[in-house]
Amino acid sequence: EIIAVVVHGRPEALMERKRMRKEGQKAHVIFYFCAQSAGENYAHPKICFFHVLFKAAALAFYILSAIFFDSFVIIFVVTVLLAALDFWVVKNVSGRILVGLRWWNEINDDGESVWKFECLDQESLARMNKKDSWLFWWTLYLTAVIWIIFGVFSLIRFQADYLLVVGVCVTLSIANIIGFTKCRKDAKKQIQAFASQTIASRFSSTLQSAFSVV
Repeated sequence: EIIAVVVHGRPEALMERKRMRKEGQKAHVIFYFCAQSAGENYAHPKICFFHVLFKAAALAFYILSAIFFDSFVIIFVVTVLLAALDFWVVKNVSGRILVGLRWWNEINDDGESVWKFECLDQESLARMNKKDSWLFWWTLYLTAVIWIIFGVFSLIRFQADYLLVVGVCVTLSIANIIGFTKCRKDAKKQIQAFASQTIASRFSSTLQSAFSVV
């Protein structure tokens, strides 16, 4: 008699139950919900909130500023400040926690710009919450697209001052997109290299054991 534990959302467990039935084994099935159940969608809801907060605040203030403020200086300072806060939060907090990635840029001794990347190990990346990751990437791209649309409107209306505000916000958004995209590609390369090394080491150990038996 075998007890099969079925994790919600894992079809392979149900396949295991069918296999046991075919073999004539009695299977008692216990259902339990994993961490990503319907009641707990996000692993880091507070970080997700702040990841979205400054993006929404910068966009909302920019849209509503024309109604409530006549001073371009106030509009420029507050909008850019909110966009800069969002840039810092994404780069140093939400990116590290929600997707396990971090990037920065350094100037070496030769005066060249060098990209630096950090990422979690393969097992930790595999355990990252999918909804956290989805929220991170989609809001990152969507924010940049919205700022670009605002820039097009400012260009059509020949509003050079508002185009300057949008230009700064677009630059900050795209900088994070480029940084995290490069970091994700670098992480994939590291995982592939680690997998290749693991396979090669296992293959060599298998050959050594085979020759030692002979």
